[in-house]
Amino acid sequence: MDQPLAGALREALGKAWSQNPLLIIFVVLVLILAPLFRLPVVKGWLGEVLMRIGFILFLPKDTYRVINNVTIPDGRGGTTQIDHVVVSQYGVFVVETKHYKGWIFGGEHDRQWTQKIHANHSQMFQNPLRQNYKHTECLRELLGLGEDQIKSVVVFTGECKLKTRDKLPAHVTYPGGCVRRIKSHRKVLLDQETV
Repeated sequence: MDQPLAGALREALGKAWSQNPLLIIFVVLVLILAPLFRLPVVKGWLGEVLMRIGFILFLPKDTYRVINNVTIPDGRGGTTQIDHVVVSQYGVFVVETKHYKGWIFGGEHDRQWTQKIHANHSQMFQNPLRQNYKHTECLRELLGLGEDQIKSVVVFTGECKLKTRDKLPAHVTYPGGCVRRIKSHRKVLLDQETV
């Protein structure tokens, strides 16, 4: 960088700092943290946080109890991790959160689904319905619940579009649809003591 340009840049930054230091700190933090938000583990965490906020805002606490990040035995000597469990007298809802962008292709019985970003980038991932089926079965067995008392919900957060929507059951949805889906169940399946 040549001297006059570097001096002008220093002067502009000094002036901006003296007028609004919080703005400069914010810009620097964004520049530092932006690459972190591309990491899969951070994207997954972000999707789960978005759902936690949605549950807090839209599920009444006197009716629904939300338990996040639950690890339970899988019945084969290992464990399985569940993103969210929502417990109410209307059932136990096992919520699997996927934070993706782009187009999502897959059917209910497909082994894998595809995420497509741009014309040249496709990525396969495990069918989340299968993944959540394992979660619901492990939890059902652990708690001794009937099949009708435990419900699966798969929610896609992020900037994605389910392109094969017609091949998917209604419990595969987006954040607002997740809360509506849970609240749509009105048949009492569990007494208060069980809840």
